[in-house]
Amino acid sequence: MSSDLSSLQIQHVDARQGSAEVLQELRLKLSPQGDVVSPRGRALTEEVFGEALTPVEVVSRICRDVRETGTAALLKYNKALDKAELSAETLRVSADELEQAHAAADPELLESVRRIRDNVAEFQQAILHADVTIEPRPGVSLTQRYLPLKRVGVCVPGGAAAYPSTVLMTVVPAQVAGVEEIAVVAPPTEFGAYNVDMLATCHELGINEVYRVGGAQAVAALAYGCDTIPAVNKIVGPGNLFVALAKKEAYGVVDIDSFAGPSEVIVIADQTARADYVAADLLAQAEHSPGSAILITWDQGLLDAVHGELIRQLASLTRNQLTLDSLEAFGALILVQDQAQACELTDQFAPEHLHIQTRDPRQEIELIRNSGAAFLGHHTPVALGDYAAGPSHVLPTGGTCTWAAGLCSNSFLRSGSVTEFDSDALNQIAPDVVRLADKEGLTAHARSVTIRDS
Repeated sequence: MSSDLSSLQIQHVDARQGSAEVLQELRLKLSPQGDVVSPRGRALTEEVFGEALTPVEVVSRICRDVRETGTAALLKYNKALDKAELSAETLRVSADELEQAHAAADPELLESVRRIRDNVAEFQQAILHADVTIEPRPGVSLTQRYLPLKRVGVCVPGGAAAYPSTVLMTVVPAQVAGVEEIAVVAPPTEFGAYNVDMLATCHELGINEVYRVGGAQAVAALAYGCDTIPAVNKIVGPGNLFVALAKKEAYGVVDIDSFAGPSEVIVIADQTARADYVAADLLAQAEHSPGSAILITWDQGLLDAVHGELIRQLASLTRNQLTLDSLEAFGALILVQDQAQACELTDQFAPEHLHIQTRDPRQEIELIRNSGAAFLGHHTPVALGDYAAGPSHVLPTGGTCTWAAGLCSNSFLRSGSVTEFDSDALNQIAPDVVRLADKEGLTAHARSVTIRDS
């Protein structure tokens, strides 16, 4: 990878004569396989565990320790991995600390938090499932009812930056669904559970259960429970590879939102798009580092102009070297034959975020089935969805939006059916039940119906 910001080596792909293999290669790179770790991560693993372990092995060992020894394991890994000396008493952020953070926070930030909370709540309430009851014939009542989960856990990252937006995009949908208990976990760092903005946002939303623990150990505590952190029904929220692997291991004991990898965007653009807008949107995604940023266009002039804008705008970014590295590792500028090929390639990649900057974006979105969240038009940057629009920014990655959905208020509901028959209705349907039960050799099933004959 280059260190010179002016020599951006992002992939240029001419896919006009066929499909772009680079998309398949990027999809493989971006799938969280659990076998890639940085040199720093390898060194820390050997320091903590005394041997070289894969991330999967690390997570398995941490989850086992937390399951077996509870709080003691949390404190041990807080010290070993995050260099934080905590006790069972200081693991939870106190009510006074939450109030103090709220008092110290920028008042304008809190005003934004309130407005965003209202935006998110309005959308999430509008899509919330309601009970449905039908009475298909006399004496029969069939209901599908929806009940909120009692207790959920929210993972908030805190390694390289603070994320009050994650609190908003996870907590508010859960509150709209009616979840009674919400526990937030964040690493014991200046960007995590010691961050004023994150803690103030929790307090503003009425969250009083915040714990200073992150990584796989936090996920394990939420899943299995311990004397300091009661178990939850579902774990949501983003995190690094170790968090993702821990959520995968815990699934089945609890529900999870997804097994997420690095963030992604595909921008589809035509000659009506502005190169500076497109470049800014690609950079916004690459800034996650890792984050995949891909342009697909059938306009060579726009593609060239976007490359120039990427170089120009990189210089002004705070995280410019990380963003450059991400663009070179996971980015691409792809030239296609026409709109149809652009939509076909996009559907194959199934991106987390899709931004369509064309003359008629509603026409393109009708041709695309697979995207986690779509943003239409020149004035709808993905950052609106990240921070304020209303839908949650917790979305399926790694091509999983072919079957998975983003987090929403309905993610915190458990559905179940309620069936009620009277005697006449039972007698009417009984022959069909008995016939099938007899065919399957389940005579007790049949008898449970015929014994009620009147």
